[in-house]
Amino acid sequence: MTLEAKPVPVPAVGIVCFNELGHVLLIRRGNPPRQGEWSMPGGKLEWGEKAMDAAIRELAEETGVTAEILGLIDVVDGIFTSRSTGDVTRHYVLIDYVARYRSGTVRAGDDASEARFVALETLDTFGLWDETIRIIHAGHRLWLTALPSA
Repeated sequence: MTLEAKPVPVPAVGIVCFNELGHVLLIRRGNPPRQGEWSMPGGKLEWGEKAMDAAIRELAEETGVTAEILGLIDVVDGIFTSRSTGDVTRHYVLIDYVARYRSGTVRAGDDASEARFVALETLDTFGLWDETIRIIHAGHRLWLTALPSA
């Protein structure tokens, strides 16, 4: 009897990083999948790596920025299907964190072709996945609660 290996979901992280103006850091993907599309920085966890450490690592690799994690936003199932067959082609479990920018000059690195801070009111011009927009706004609400009182 031969057991066929079944595909399993891939754990990955996303990081919603805000600067002091409340602008969010976006990247344009430089490699497949979703090459050329805008998204938040993130990627797959490495073996033995904690999720929060992966988020900070991915942020630095893709944007040159360091940040402080403020908290967990949500865990999202990214299940993508073939348009022609409807079969699941990719399944990610996306662990999304909100962070406060600390230092670094924004630059595209690793698998990003562009990186920049953008105002929330311009998000609809970047062709983002609806779930990404929801996560960014949820992260912004958490970021606002973490601001020092005046």
